[in-house]
Amino acid sequence: MKKLLVAALAGALLAPVAIAQIVPNPPMAAQRPHSVKAPFGATRNDEYYWLRDDTRKNPEMLAYLAAENAYADAVLAPGKGLADTVYGEIVSHIKQDDSSVPVLRHGYYYYRRFDTGADYAITARRKGSMDAPEEVIFDGPAMARGKGFFQIGGYDVSRDNRYIAYAEDTVGRRQYVMRIKDLQTGATLADTIPNMQGSPVWSDDGKSLYYVDKDPVTLLSKRIKVHAVGTPASADKTVYSEADDSFYIGIGRTTDDKFICIAMESTVSSEAKCTSAARPGAFTSLAARQRDFEYNADHVGGRWIIRTNWNAKNWKLMTVPDAHAAHGRAMWKDLVPVDEKVFIEDFQPFNGFIAIEERSGGNKRIRILTDAGKSSFLDADEPAYTMGLTGNAEPDTAWVRYDYDSLVTPTTTYETNVQTGERRTLKVQPVPGYDPSKYVTERVWAPARDGTLIPVSLVYAKGFRKDGSAAMLQEAYGSYGSSSDPGFSTLNPSLLDRGMVYAIAHIRGGQEMGRAWYDDGHLLHKKNSFTDFIDVTRYLVKQGYAAPGRVAALGGSAGGLLMGAVANMAPQDYGVIVAQVPFVDVVTTMLDASIPLTTNEYDEWGNPAQKPFYDYMLSYSPYDNVSHQAYPAMYVGTGLWDSQVQYYEPAKWVARLRARAIPGKPLVFRVNMEAGHGGKSGRFERYKQEAEWTAFMLMQLGVAPTVQ
Repeated sequence: MKKLLVAALAGALLAPVAIAQIVPNPPMAAQRPHSVKAPFGATRNDEYYWLRDDTRKNPEMLAYLAAENAYADAVLAPGKGLADTVYGEIVSHIKQDDSSVPVLRHGYYYYRRFDTGADYAITARRKGSMDAPEEVIFDGPAMARGKGFFQIGGYDVSRDNRYIAYAEDTVGRRQYVMRIKDLQTGATLADTIPNMQGSPVWSDDGKSLYYVDKDPVTLLSKRIKVHAVGTPASADKTVYSEADDSFYIGIGRTTDDKFICIAMESTVSSEAKCTSAARPGAFTSLAARQRDFEYNADHVGGRWIIRTNWNAKNWKLMTVPDAHAAHGRAMWKDLVPVDEKVFIEDFQPFNGFIAIEERSGGNKRIRILTDAGKSSFLDADEPAYTMGLTGNAEPDTAWVRYDYDSLVTPTTTYETNVQTGERRTLKVQPVPGYDPSKYVTERVWAPARDGTLIPVSLVYAKGFRKDGSAAMLQEAYGSYGSSSDPGFSTLNPSLLDRGMVYAIAHIRGGQEMGRAWYDDGHLLHKKNSFTDFIDVTRYLVKQGYAAPGRVAALGGSAGGLLMGAVANMAPQDYGVIVAQVPFVDVVTTMLDASIPLTTNEYDEWGNPAQKPFYDYMLSYSPYDNVSHQAYPAMYVGTGLWDSQVQYYEPAKWVARLRARAIPGKPLVFRVNMEAGHGGKSGRFERYKQEAEWTAFMLMQLGVAPTVQ
C-alpha cells in the first residue's frame, strides 16, 4: 500500500507550489515484550529491546535500519535539489586548497593542507623554515582510499624526529590501531597495537611507547601499557591499571617535555601520576585522588602549575616547586585565587608567563599573567565571541598564539608578544563569497521560569526586523560542563541569507556562567537544561525574533537527549527537531554497565540502581516518555558503529514514536552504516549530511528555497 506525502511548503516567502512524492508507509518495527529490571525491583517493558545487537550482524535488525534509510530517501526526495543547493553554498564558502598555520615542534614546522576536492588532509613538516623542502607525514587521500571510514587520531614524533607513532581508525568506533612510521624511509614498521586510544607517547630514547589500552567490550580506558619498538604487542607491559570504572585515563607530556604523565579523571575526581621522560620509572602521584577534588597539572621552569577546584568552586591556579612536589597538595600555594564571577577553564604555561582561558559573562576570554604578577586581557570587540589557545608547543617564547571567532567573524589566528604587546595576524579563515559586514551578532538574556537569566548568542542578516515573522534555528548542548561557544559556521550564511535567525542557548548544564551553571543542570537538576531551552524559545518568539511554530531545534549526543526531552515536553513550540546521535534511552542504558562508557556517567546523570535517581531519570528519559500526542517534524541521525551513543537508542526511540505518536508531521531516521559518533569521515561528507537535514528543516519551516 502506498500513500501520498505532500510537503506543504507554507509561508509567504515561498512560491505557491506543492511538491508531491509517492512514498511507502513508514517502517514499523516488531514489538516483542522484554522486561528491564532495576535492582530494587522496578520493572519496565521495552518492546524494541530486540533492536540491540552488539555484533551488528542481526539480519532482521539490519533489514529494519535499511528500511528506515529507504523511507528517509523517499521522504527527503522532494528536498534533494534544495539539499544539493545548500551543499553547494556551504562548499562555496570553503577554500578547498587550504592549509593550517604551521606549528614549531623540536625544530620542525608541522602543518596540514588540503588539495582541491580532497576529503582528507595531507599532514607534512619542514625542517627549520617553511622554505625548506616538504616532508609528507600522512597522505590522507591515499591512506583513506577504499575505506568506508578513515580517521587518524593522536600521534607523537620521537625526540630524534625520525619516527612517528599514530592511531588509526577505519571503522568509526574509536578503537584505534597504533602504527609506527619511519619518517626517513617512509616505511611503516611491523609493530601493530590494536584497541588503543588517544595519542601514544614516546620515551626520550625513542625505544619505547606508552599508550592507553581499552577494554574491548566496555571501551573504557583501562590500562597504560609500554611497547618496546620491534617486539610483539603481546609482550607489552602494563605500567598502570585503573580499577575504578568511573574513571577515564589518558597519557601525555608536560609542556617542557620533562615528564610523562597519566591523567585519571571522573566527573567529580581526578589524579595525575608522572615519571621522568628521560629516565622513565614508577609513576608518582602529585596528589591522591579524593571525591569532589579535581586538578590537572603542567610543568615549566622548575615548578608545577596546577588548576584545581580545591576550596574553589570556579577553580583556581596553584603552584609548587619541584623540591616540594612529592609532598602532595599541602605544599601547593595559590597563584590565581578563585573568583566567584570568573571560571578558570584551562591554562598554558610558558617560561615567564601563563596564558589562562577564563569564562566570564558567558564568553571565553584569555588572560596573560606574567611571572612578575602583571595581568592583562587579550582584546575582543564583539558582544558574543570565543577565544582559545592553540599551537603553543614551545614554552621558551614571548609569543602566545590563540584563535578568535564569533558567529559573524571567521576563525582568526593571532599571536601576541607578551613583552611588547605587538599582535600579529597569522591567518584569517578564508571564506570565499562571505562578507561579515552583512551580518549582526548580539547577546541577549532570556529569563527562565525560575528567574535565572540564560545567555543567548544570536546572529542574523543586517536589516533584519524583529516583527515575529522569521524562522529560527536554535541549538544547545548543556551537559558535562561543556560550553557551547558562539563560533563561526559556513552553514550559517545559507540560513541568514534566507532570512533566518540562528541562536545558541547557553543553557544550564554547561559552564558558560561558571561551575554553578553546570551543577544546576545535571543529576537531580537536569530538567533545568530542558526548561531553559524551552524558555529561551518562548522568550525569543515573544521578542519578535521568530514566529510561533517556525522554530527549529538542534542538538547532538547529550544535546540529542535535550531534543528528545523538549519534543516530549513542548512539541507545540517547534516546527522541526533535529536530533543527531541522540542519547534518548537514559534509564536502560545507565542500568547496564556492559554498555560502553556507562560507568563513567553515574556522576553526570545519576545511578538508576538507586531509586531516587531512577525515578528522576525516568521522568524525563525521552524514550520512556513518548506519548500519544502530535510531534513536530523530526530528523534523527545515527551511526551504526557509534561507541558513545549506541545506534539502538535512536532506533528504539524512532520505533516507539512511530507506534505511539499521533500521525502527522514526517519523521525521518537516517542511519550511516559506515560511521560512528561523529558521522562519516572526510571533509565534505559531513557537509552533505548537514545539507540534508538543513533542506528538510527549511522545507518544514516554509523558508524560501532560494537566497533572498
